[in-house]
Amino acid sequence: MVSISSKQPTSRVAKAVCTVTFSNPTALRLVRDNQMKKGDVLGVARVAGIMAAKRTSDLIPLCHPIALSHVSVELEPTAGTETELRVEATVTCDGKTGVEMEALTAASTAALTVYDMCKAVDKGMVIGGLRVVLKDGGKSGRWEMP
Repeated sequence: MVSISSKQPTSRVAKAVCTVTFSNPTALRLVRDNQMKKGDVLGVARVAGIMAAKRTSDLIPLCHPIALSHVSVELEPTAGTETELRVEATVTCDGKTGVEMEALTAASTAALTVYDMCKAVDKGMVIGGLRVVLKDGGKSGRWEMP
């Protein structure tokens, strides 16, 4: 694990996104209308993402445990499509290292939860586009994906 002992704590934020693309519009309609047999897909996925962010250092080797200040996970149908759900996770902390891994873990786990809860209705789902789109704080300052 890399030493961060000489770093000064700063406010940090990271945002990660990904998508779940369904193979047909029926699955996303059932998700939106809260009609999936396993329950409230969006609510469960949101909580799963938050829980995952808090456990990132248990999942990713050599990742520092971080006291997170806030985690939000938003899941919304992508405008203009009937088959794509966008997942966005934002994580903040006041600490010595960034929270990109926590944001990525939150977004991916939320997407995996959607997959798990919808697989009985749609076996052709694709999770894709996982990436950090914003990082701010620390020595390197602000970075946003163009």
